[in-house]
Amino acid sequence: MKYKSYLTIATGLAALCGSCRSDKNDFDATGSFEAVEYMISSEVAGKVDALYLEEGQQIDSGTVVIRIDSTQLALKQRQLEAQLQALQKRRPDIPVQLSSLQQQLQTAEREQERMRKLVAGNAGTRKQLDDATAAVELIRRQINAQRSSLSGTYEGADADISALYAQLQQVEDQLARCTIINPVSGTVLGRYIEQYEIAAPGKVLYKIADLSTLTLRAYVSGNQLPAIRLNQSVTVSTDDGKGGFTQEKGVITWISDKAEFTPKTVQTKDERADMVYAVKIRVVNRGNLKIGMYGQIKL
Repeated sequence: MKYKSYLTIATGLAALCGSCRSDKNDFDATGSFEAVEYMISSEVAGKVDALYLEEGQQIDSGTVVIRIDSTQLALKQRQLEAQLQALQKRRPDIPVQLSSLQQQLQTAEREQERMRKLVAGNAGTRKQLDDATAAVELIRRQINAQRSSLSGTYEGADADISALYAQLQQVEDQLARCTIINPVSGTVLGRYIEQYEIAAPGKVLYKIADLSTLTLRAYVSGNQLPAIRLNQSVTVSTDDGKGGFTQEKGVITWISDKAEFTPKTVQTKDERADMVYAVKIRVVNRGNLKIGMYGQIKL
């Protein structure tokens, strides 16, 4: 009797262990966690003067992380500013340049009016009036010619000033790009340059990602597809390192509209299915989730 009791207990424990093992595999799909990774590159060439980031560091957006030597650009800026000032001073002042001719015209017009009155009073000749009128017309033509010439000089100088101003803005923009400002809050995943090294346009300086929320990319079979929908809550399980699972709540944010062949590293509930659909589940990361870690979902 005692032997039978021991046998019954052992059988029950074996069944319980078997059910526990089966519960561990009770999931609908599995996949790996990923995040949006940003590769931050340099936009100018120069030596790295200062470096304010380390791998694994949490950095807020708007933080200055790298400064690149900008000596040559600063000198170019000063040169363009000097050229701009010189051109502005050489640009003609048309009213001032024409002031002497305008005064001559006023004098000639007064003389023309005086001769007209003299002719009307038979005190002057018609020739004197014609000469005064011709003098007025001559000065007016000189003013028009001078104005046209000065306007051309002014417009040419103005065009040169606009071109220099555009070059100055370009240099100022490059100067601003010598200071690398972190564009997104997150964790530095990799740093690919050291202080005093030379940065080049397009060269990746560091990689950063926001790990506060990760995305689990999983795959479901066609039979499971009708059971899921966007914004649906699911249970996400990950290994806790002690033989068990840690469960998190996730939300389905994307469902592929095209089927694909089952990836070799992905398991689904229906292993006979050759075609599966990718889904993305957004999961809030409490610090236990890592990029590349496997997760399982229960619909």
